[in-house]
Amino acid sequence: MNKKLAALLLSAFVLPGLGQLYLGRKMAGGIIIVLVNIVLLLALFVLLRGLSPVIASQIAGGAISITPSEVMKALDGEAGFGKVVLAAFFVVWAFSIVDILRSGKK
Repeated sequence: MNKKLAALLLSAFVLPGLGQLYLGRKMAGGIIIVLVNIVLLLALFVLLRGLSPVIASQIAGGAISITPSEVMKALDGEAGFGKVVLAAFFVVWAFSIVDILRSGKK
């Protein structure tokens, strides 16, 4: 398998930035991996911020069963920020792929 194709598959399907590391571009790969981790932590923050009132009310009420409709209702207020975080992930992911495709054209 071509090394560039393997790098492209690693960045596209395993972890953005891993393909850059595979090609020996440690700085670019490290920065992309850090950015992906920051975006994923932001996504977790959005999820927990939206669900924490529902989880707290369930624990206080003695029940620990949360329905999907309660989850969707709780996350409605976080939809805008969630979309921004999702868009940021796709931007980093797309940049990782385009960076690999452009890496041999110097």
